[in-house]
Amino acid sequence: MEAAKASGAGLGHMLFRQLLPNIWAPILVSFSLAVPQFITSEAALSFIGVGLSDETPSFGRMIYDSLDYLQTDPAYVFFPGVMIFALVFAFNLFGDALRDALDPKSSR
Repeated sequence: MEAAKASGAGLGHMLFRQLLPNIWAPILVSFSLAVPQFITSEAALSFIGVGLSDETPSFGRMIYDSLDYLQTDPAYVFFPGVMIFALVFAFNLFGDALRDALDPKSSR
């Protein structure tokens, strides 16, 4: 940035040619690792009744509604729970792989 500023480059050039190519990888990795947190937070809030409305499908709402059938058919609770786990696990693996691929300091 200092060299671009010393050579008389404009603000647009410094932002889009110097700064943005160096920060897009950490931003992308941070976003992909934050998605599992958003999923579990939404499911937890919907489970306790503070999240999405009843008309909107949600894993937390599905688990809450299926608690009445836990004694007779535990699959109603099991499958939404497994799907939350699989979705969060998949996004975590994707974020880790993306971090490994885009991190220049990682050992290969």
